[in-house]
Amino acid sequence: MNENGVKIVTIGRGSSYTPELMEGFIKRYDQLPIREFWLVDIEDGKEKMDIVAAMAQRMWDASPYDVKVHTTLDRREALKNADFVTTQFRVGLLPARIKDERIPLSYGMAGQETNGAGGIFKALRTIPVILDIVEDMKELCPDAWLVNFTNPSGMVTEAVLKYGNWKKVAGLCNVPVNAMIKEPATIGKEEDDLVYKFGGVNHFHWHRVWDKEGDEVTDQIIDAMFDEDVDSGIPANIFDIEFYKEQLKEAGVIPCGYHRYYYREEEMLNHLLEEYASEEGTRAEQVKKTEDELFELYKDPNLDHKPEQLAKRGGAHYSDAACETIAALYSDSGKHIVLTTMNNGAIKELPDDVAVEVSTHVGKDGPVNVECFELPKAERGWLQVMKAMEQCTEEAAVTGDYGKLLTAFVINPLIPSGDKAKRVCDELLIAHEKYLPKFADKIAELKAAGVEVKDERVRDLMAAGK
Repeated sequence: MNENGVKIVTIGRGSSYTPELMEGFIKRYDQLPIREFWLVDIEDGKEKMDIVAAMAQRMWDASPYDVKVHTTLDRREALKNADFVTTQFRVGLLPARIKDERIPLSYGMAGQETNGAGGIFKALRTIPVILDIVEDMKELCPDAWLVNFTNPSGMVTEAVLKYGNWKKVAGLCNVPVNAMIKEPATIGKEEDDLVYKFGGVNHFHWHRVWDKEGDEVTDQIIDAMFDEDVDSGIPANIFDIEFYKEQLKEAGVIPCGYHRYYYREEEMLNHLLEEYASEEGTRAEQVKKTEDELFELYKDPNLDHKPEQLAKRGGAHYSDAACETIAALYSDSGKHIVLTTMNNGAIKELPDDVAVEVSTHVGKDGPVNVECFELPKAERGWLQVMKAMEQCTEEAAVTGDYGKLLTAFVINPLIPSGDKAKRVCDELLIAHEKYLPKFADKIAELKAAGVEVKDERVRDLMAAGK
């Protein structure tokens, strides 16, 4: 690390989450003395980039600290001698997410950002880009840590470890953070009163909880989850339908919010289909409206703090988790943080050389995994299927192997296998053509065979070049 202060680079700086990132670093400045910030985006994100940069600089200027915010479209310029690199980009921007959601829903199957067909295609677009970033880091900042919260965070982080051969990487998610912030109060405790253990993969993990005397309180939290007056930390982007209490009691573990897509698939799908048919549209279309409102707020030259409206975005505490991780890596604090990292025996039911999302203690040498509790039989089976699906998706992203992609579709629990699934896959390939060069031959074959996108709003996006 530079003795004159830390250089941090954020790739995807046009993100609406950036003010939360700045807030997190400002409040941790004593642990992490930042020298300079570099914010990077692409040409299509330049307008938002400039708005966010001005906002970020105002936040630092309102603080006691002299930190300069730099902006660039040249990633290599920014990465030179960086100490930490954070990634929060979206390949294809929000129009790509709209396609990920609407095309599956047009065939009556779940369309969601990180789950089902949408999650697979977000990984296909993202993994080649993150691997290009890693190659630049090997040359320009070989000692830097990569802290990723680009979704699907688990698959993207595993690709960095496996295909990028970059070991100094940690994947982040706000879902465990939300749980650890909100759950203690549901049983009359403070956050520091409880000890958490998490295990699984990103957006598909479980946790158990103990008090400081070593007595397990998981069952008490499960009971509290079914109190309608209790806020147990469900992310704003997940439809709130109750789990089956008897199922949770039998398992003895607390599922993450995204498990609703699997444990209550029928109801979650019906909700997604209702949104799809509405004037308001899918979650991506709703987020676009929220983002537009946020960026109008960010333009205010007097705004020098994170606005409350950011909580509607669904990723509350994402950036804060990134700041906590970077501060722990720098200060060697040993802080308990839930991260995606190499398994190395933490979850006995999975191979050592896969990425998992688990409790870790983070110091200067990176995260040290906490051994996970033994998973119940059903959860073990679910997890092994999900990990196989992730690995098929990652391999398809790297190789452009259409057969491997179909395998990922067939085994994904949210995709009913058969001709409709293949049709959804093919339409998504065509809709995302410019971001999937490894599939160029297959896409040309599909177009020659007359395959076209059915959803009208997606066709409009494509006609507009989005």
